[in-house]
Amino acid sequence: MQQYQQQTYDAERALYGIHDAQIIDCDFAGPADGESALKETANLSVQNCRFYLRYPLWHVDKASILDSQMFETCRAPLWYDRDISVNHCEINGIKALRESAHVVIKDCEIVSPEFGWFCTDLSMTGCTLSSEYPFLKSRKMQFERLHMQAKYAFQYVENVTFQDCELNTKDAFWHSKNVTVTDSVVNGEYLGWYSENLHLVRCKIIGTQPLCYAKGLVLEDCEMEGADLAFEKSDVQANVRGKILSVKNPHSGCIVADEIGEVVQDADSQTKDTVIQVRSK
Repeated sequence: MQQYQQQTYDAERALYGIHDAQIIDCDFAGPADGESALKETANLSVQNCRFYLRYPLWHVDKASILDSQMFETCRAPLWYDRDISVNHCEINGIKALRESAHVVIKDCEIVSPEFGWFCTDLSMTGCTLSSEYPFLKSRKMQFERLHMQAKYAFQYVENVTFQDCELNTKDAFWHSKNVTVTDSVVNGEYLGWYSENLHLVRCKIIGTQPLCYAKGLVLEDCEMEGADLAFEKSDVQANVRGKILSVKNPHSGCIVADEIGEVVQDADSQTKDTVIQVRSK
């Protein structure tokens, strides 16, 4: 493989179209302020590099990116890529990952608004993520030990699994389909509205007005904290440890908890097919 080592590149499309190459200990920075340094490349090994300039890794086919830094000025660094792995990196550019497929991210620290939009087959393990609107309309994703701080996360996602994660967010999983969250903490307001087949197993769910207007909703051995006006208009099977502050107008199913503070039923509610039960002690 051709090597590019200990160099600084700031020209427009500095290494455009290279194939079968190692880029080691290089800086993508400088007064020329050139964009798209590694665009339309393939079979790359990128190690210990620093990216300051915009759009460096677009349309990349097969790449390993290791021990590298993408700084805040590195806008939209990873777009339209296929078969890439990103390990032990710092990713700070806005819109850092978009419309990419077959992506593996491990042990990375990520600060990126609008992260991970329109992606397919994405795996993340041992990462921290700070974002505003991550993973919009992405599909076939797996998350393990993700620690996330976000606002509007996982909207319109499909076929996603979570294991041992901590998700601090608002409006998570809206309009999601076929999502399973296991042994995790989900902390945020208005969780899972309009979702389909959202399955929460041994999770701690924190926040107001969760899980409304949902279809195929399942909670197994979960704990709910601060959960008032839960399950409005939802089709739900819920087995909850501890207390639910209040349940409002569920559409159908069965809700069982150790304690339910209040059941709110409006005059026009259709809850006749819902069993709401306090567990016998």
